[in-house]
Amino acid sequence: MQELIDRLTTQAGLSPDQAHKAIEAITGFVKEKFPMLGGAVDQMFKSDGSSNTGTGGGAGLGSGLGGFGGFGQ
Repeated sequence: MQELIDRLTTQAGLSPDQAHKAIEAITGFVKEKFPMLGGAVDQMFKSDGSSNTGTGGGAGLGSGLGGFGGFGQ
């Protein structure tokens, strides 16, 4: 998740706190609208550093969705 926070701070000009709150709002929205993705969303956005957000090998942001809606392709 730290990589996503870093991108939001540099690309969108958000503070780290704002970026974290934005991620929380987005994950809450996705889990509310698509409850069947709740577990995947939780796994992708773990804040303990164990989730990979797209670099290297692992279930990162895109690969965790397995191509759902164009993500992870």
